[in-house]
Amino acid sequence: MGGDVAVLPHYFSRSLVDVLPSVVSAVGAAGWDNPLGLAPAESYVVLLIDGLGWNLLRANPDEAPYLNSLADGYEPITSGVPSTTATSLTSLGTGLPPGGHGVVGFTSRIPGTDRLLDALRWDHRVDPRVWQPHETVFARARRDGVAASVVSERAFEGSGLTEASQRGAAFVGADTVEERISGAVAASADVPSLTYVYVGELDATGHRLGSSSWGWRRQLAIADSFAARLREALPARCALVVTADHGMVDVALEDRLDVDDEPELLDGISVFGGEARFRHLYCQGGAVDDVAARWRERLGADAWVVTRDEAVGEGWFGSVDSAVRPRLGDVIVASGLGTAIVSTSRFWHETKLVGFHGSLTADEMFVPLLVDARAG
Repeated sequence: MGGDVAVLPHYFSRSLVDVLPSVVSAVGAAGWDNPLGLAPAESYVVLLIDGLGWNLLRANPDEAPYLNSLADGYEPITSGVPSTTATSLTSLGTGLPPGGHGVVGFTSRIPGTDRLLDALRWDHRVDPRVWQPHETVFARARRDGVAASVVSERAFEGSGLTEASQRGAAFVGADTVEERISGAVAASADVPSLTYVYVGELDATGHRLGSSSWGWRRQLAIADSFAARLREALPARCALVVTADHGMVDVALEDRLDVDDEPELLDGISVFGGEARFRHLYCQGGAVDDVAARWRERLGADAWVVTRDEAVGEGWFGSVDSAVRPRLGDVIVASGLGTAIVSTSRFWHETKLVGFHGSLTADEMFVPLLVDARAG
């Protein structure tokens, strides 16, 4: 699981899409599939540690002894495409691939405009219930008699991404370790129940300092300790699942291509979207083939450069709804290891990052599925 080999998502078999439906089935709801084969339990808590890629976890056993003990003998699952937070959280929450739920990246074009939707900050002009119209797993589970709760930072309550990915769940605001644990324990007291807990500090540290830094390893140790404490606080009848939304790779400054320095790369492009390791290029009429050829020539083996039709045909996004299709770039650039495509003028904040994600490498696409189930 390494090198510049594209990892395609395993939708509806071993991916983030399959986690919550499998949990709802495991707590006894009728008519739900359980593709991950989760064992029956009265309640489940699903802990998502943002940015905890499988390869990073396994490369740091000393910092994460508890999580690595759960990983021994097991294989990872995949993120979706792109391997980025907004897309992954919506795949988790809806049980749908990106081509179905429509959150197709950190930024993507709002059809009929030259504006980009920033899926983390959202846009008050875009209704998240229209952008993502499908019922979430949380809402469906509650209708089938399963209590469904989300334990997350207070700042996320009511946000566009939360509405798109988690509406229908009871929201429990929790900013500290103690609040997260007590919130999860209280929510899981309902039987049957599904409780989702989100932890974002590891990803933030990786972006700022890099996933090979001492600071990142220290934050991993904190996340491992939190997971172990959460497990000990939960009753034995409750099973704990630990997963993540994506991994991370560090990209040196000298390995970044800044399109502001090579403006010819933008010829034929009307909107430059996506993120540093997964670019959506929205082309002017008739320019798709020329844009794809130019980017392939420039990047060579450093990236996967495909047209929208090619990406859809290869299953990157799963089955793509007609309303979602124009949100995808006409040309898509997924970076290989050690490469990033930036634009200082358009995405200034990305120039300050060390760690990135979004592409198809094993370091980004493989995420853990760890289960700690104890006899009740």
